[in-house]
Amino acid sequence: MRRYIISFNDGDMIFPMEELPQVAEDSHAVVREAKAAGVWIFGGGFDDYKPVVVDENGEVTVGPIKHSDVHLGGFSVIEVETEEEAYFWAAKIAKGCRCKQEVREFIFDPESTN
Repeated sequence: MRRYIISFNDGDMIFPMEELPQVAEDSHAVVREAKAAGVWIFGGGFDDYKPVVVDENGEVTVGPIKHSDVHLGGFSVIEVETEEEAYFWAAKIAKGCRCKQEVREFIFDPESTN
């Protein structure tokens, strides 16, 4: 099985605030569907952008590591057989979230899988 991260940038979800309950329900419905299909690993969204950086000595400083105008808004990690399946789920997530999704495959690492 192959693992993918499906993500969107902060600010990509643009809709009238009165639609928030429906957007939340639509997004959660996709998560429930992915769980029922056995492809869901983990996911979530971020409320704000307050990164910290931790170095190899454990020192904590205000982040980010490198400045960027683009910040991750939310993500889903799924496990499927093919990239086509990953795109299928990304399209469902895009519809629920009301925004395009970026899809990237994780490098296989037997040490990081169950």
